[in-house]
Amino acid sequence: MDVLIVGGGVCGTALLFELARYTDLGRVALVERYDALASVNSRATNNSQTIHCGDIETNYTLEKALKVKRTAEMIVRYAELLDPASRERCVFRTPKMVLGVGSEECALLRERFQRFSPHFPAMELLDAEAIAAWEPRVALLNGQPRPEELAAIGIRGSYTAVDYEALSASFVAEARAAVAGSERQLELQLGTTVAAITPEGEGFRVLLTPTPGCSAAADQAERQLWARHVVVNAGAHSLLMAQQMGYGLEYSCLPVAGSFYFTPDLLNGKVYTVQNDKLPFAAIHGDPDVRAPGKTRFGPTALPLPLLERYRLASFWEFLKVLRLDWAVLAVAWQLLRVGDIRRYILRNLLFEVPWLRRRLFLADARKIVPGMQLEDLRFADGYGGVRPQLIDKRQRRLLLGEASIPARPGLVFNVTPSPGGSCCLGNAARDLEQIVARLGCGFDRARLERELHGTAEASGPAAASGSAAEEVVVAG
Repeated sequence: MDVLIVGGGVCGTALLFELARYTDLGRVALVERYDALASVNSRATNNSQTIHCGDIETNYTLEKALKVKRTAEMIVRYAELLDPASRERCVFRTPKMVLGVGSEECALLRERFQRFSPHFPAMELLDAEAIAAWEPRVALLNGQPRPEELAAIGIRGSYTAVDYEALSASFVAEARAAVAGSERQLELQLGTTVAAITPEGEGFRVLLTPTPGCSAAADQAERQLWARHVVVNAGAHSLLMAQQMGYGLEYSCLPVAGSFYFTPDLLNGKVYTVQNDKLPFAAIHGDPDVRAPGKTRFGPTALPLPLLERYRLASFWEFLKVLRLDWAVLAVAWQLLRVGDIRRYILRNLLFEVPWLRRRLFLADARKIVPGMQLEDLRFADGYGGVRPQLIDKRQRRLLLGEASIPARPGLVFNVTPSPGGSCCLGNAARDLEQIVARLGCGFDRARLERELHGTAEASGPAAASGSAAEEVVVAG
């Protein structure tokens, strides 16, 4: 095997697509431990279904926003390669805005517009009247203008929403199409757990076992394969697997769960709110749900949860393994809790999980977006929301808000991708592809990748394809 990809979410399948379409590698395999692709954080119900472009995310600096823009636009350009029916299953056009309420937030957005709009020409600065034209329920209360000062930065008519579950399936379909009619081989194996990865020669011996309880594993037996290069894209489990091999021990993991609420169709597009700089968690937003027509989804809440997967209680024991509790982890926890805004935020989000109380508390927050929202409009979205594996750097004693890539040794890398990992999937895949090409010496049609996914006529070097959109941390093995 030339390359083995571990993890069938949107990041793993994006790499499978790029290897199939832009290289001449003969044998590539992807293994996923569940019966279906995109079953964890890439599942449509477990994320905010957003293409994060850096334009309305007020916690992004201009530098980070430009990186996000480059990689997020790769999804849009990829979608343009698809036939219309496939494209319409994956990406969606809606207006979007970030809303400022009150003089302080409005001033922040006006200043941000001045700095960002030269780089994001589709941006529009909206006053209260324009907001009312875009989103009447946001700017009006009982048919009259809201009493607060309002301003917003808006983007109209672009691709803003994505079904990452459908996108993952599309990547696999396009990967298969790329090798059809050739002697090249793509292997996709579901219901398969990676039990061990052992260095052997110039590659790695990988032990694969059937995942208990998975129907795809019913006719499988334990087997081994040898791969020249292994990329692990398994979310929080990437860190668990790395640490089992002795890598990434300087990391701990703080899983943060997000919950959502449904309302009737109250918004025409995505409405984000201004991020509190003191809070390392996403601000509340409202989004038309791509899988639930006629409903708007509000959230997320943010709750530290001792699980690597939201609805799999057995992942508690896996969490304990990657927590690696020590004084460094406790010091980071104390740094967070000593900040009053964070302390109050965590307490409030704990209360958001109390069945009778949560709707009443969340209503107050949601009314920042839709002031006329009523309690009967809100319904807790059971089964929605995933877990973001926020990492703690124990050496620097700080919480990391971006992703981590742990190059354990030549040919073996473990990627941990919290939000905006979905938006960055093709950019992160291009980064890994560059490393694979450099190590294995395979053919690589760089010009085609640049043309199709970046919209440039000529290749501009490795950096062009490998820019990561998140605040990536690369840790030497």
